[in-house]
Amino acid sequence: MKEFLKRKDIEISLKRYGIDALGAMAQGLFCSLLIGTIINTVGTQFKIPFLMQSVATIAGTEYTVGGLATAMSGPAMAVAIGYALKCPPLVLFSMITVGFAANALGGAGGPLAVLFVAIIASEFGKAVSKETKVDILVTPLVTIAVGVFFSWLIAPPLGRAAMAVGNVIMWATELQPFLMGILVSVLVGMALTLPISSAAICAALGLTGLAGGAAVAGCCAQMVGFAVISFKENKWGGLVSQGIGTSMLQMGNIIKNPRVWIAPTLASAITGPIATCIFRLQMNGAPVSSGMGTCGLVGQIGVYTGWVNDVANGAKAGITGFDWLGLVLISFVLPAVLSFIIHQVVVKLGWVKEGDLKL
Repeated sequence: MKEFLKRKDIEISLKRYGIDALGAMAQGLFCSLLIGTIINTVGTQFKIPFLMQSVATIAGTEYTVGGLATAMSGPAMAVAIGYALKCPPLVLFSMITVGFAANALGGAGGPLAVLFVAIIASEFGKAVSKETKVDILVTPLVTIAVGVFFSWLIAPPLGRAAMAVGNVIMWATELQPFLMGILVSVLVGMALTLPISSAAICAALGLTGLAGGAAVAGCCAQMVGFAVISFKENKWGGLVSQGIGTSMLQMGNIIKNPRVWIAPTLASAITGPIATCIFRLQMNGAPVSSGMGTCGLVGQIGVYTGWVNDVANGAKAGITGFDWLGLVLISFVLPAVLSFIIHQVVVKLGWVKEGDLKL
């Protein structure tokens, strides 16, 4: 069995499923749901007719260009996961159907369902791939059959469980914005820096509202914080790659000296409750944006999209200067200032020395 699994490149491990697959799922979400949301927002705000009008009607439902991209989130996630698991072509292409089924049956918690179902279907498909003379029939048939069966079996309860957990987090944040602001900000921010996907976690849990705002604060603190405190070693290239790229680049240095993580993490513990208690910063855009921070400014675009949606449906009277002040302070100014000050203390204590943050 070990030889068979090795030959088929089926590696049952936390890294393969919890890091590689989860990270790829976030990329699939970015290329579908998130991009679709951005396209819709741009079309609405700049009154671009082509982006606002329906370009296709499917089963009585009208879709804009952004709507078509959003509708493909399930297949996009599944194909991305299959790619991360190194699926052969026939298995990879079959994941389109699997992703659609899992996301549809998973409901609002579809991303988590897609993660589990896509992994199972991918590994079954890889197991039978090129084992028969009629591979072009057997491989897609097994992959799709296994995927649809498990979508029917486990996607609904997984989706409900994910939404239940997300709702509890959001409810607790509304009830205790200070404590939960700290907790959500620190944990999601650390997840962004670790080699797992904070974006996929937020999407799977449907993390929006105040909890989503705290998550944005935590991610921004990590990215902007590391960019600023490592500027002496990494200059402008490091500032850009970490500030609008990812703080995950510092993972190697964190392993060597975990104390380099103190400043951004403490900064996130401060900006989280400021976001929830003072500015009432909410992420009412796509949940995946909650875990993106300043990466491509997706977190900020998500918050703005939420404002636009709230104004459109009457939940918000309008976008105020206080809203913009909170977003700028939480996303950029406070993470930079707080991380810099805390890092100076850490350096004076001798816990971090020059070169420890060099990329």
